[in-house]
Amino acid sequence: MARKLKTYVTSLGFYDQAVAAPSMKAALEAWGASSNLFHQGAARETDDPDIVAVTMAKPGVVLRRPVGSTGGFTEHAELPTDLAEEEGARRPKRRQAKPAKRPAKIDDKAARKAAQDFEKEQRRQDAERRKEEAARERDRARRDKAVAQAQADIEKAKRAHDARVADIEAERATLDERAQAEDTRWEREREKLQAALRRARD
Repeated sequence: MARKLKTYVTSLGFYDQAVAAPSMKAALEAWGASSNLFHQGAARETDDPDIVAVTMAKPGVVLRRPVGSTGGFTEHAELPTDLAEEEGARRPKRRQAKPAKRPAKIDDKAARKAAQDFEKEQRRQDAERRKEEAARERDRARRDKAVAQAQADIEKAKRAHDARVADIEAERATLDERAQAEDTRWEREREKLQAALRRARD
């Protein structure tokens, strides 16, 4: 059975934010809060019928309005109009929004529908998060595969290099033996020729 929803409000950054959720914990998750705003006194439950009506119409969706304003909450609120005022400039009086017509009190049927809509929105958001995580996992797998292939290519090239170096070393050893043998042969031949030269002089 879907849990009954309540409407919670807070102010974060440039916006007042409101959301219909089954619990304070769910509201904090919807706001993306990293701390308990309720314990800090920065968030509260509201029974304002205007706010309750718009949040119950879009349960689980965070609605915003410029911080400190009295306008209605929407999904895509504009920034406050007085952010860029120069220092020392007088702030114009904020125009008071005309009070909206009080909506009818949320009845049990509407509350049940809002709770069902909240769960539907939660499932949609969960599915979107799973989709994004799957995409990130695919990207990680592609990167890991590319890294593994690059490492394998390096190892293969190193083995080929080591084999060529070993061949060169073997050839060098053979050349050293030939050079040593040639030195020995030459030394013997030189000694014979010098002996013959000495005999010729005697």
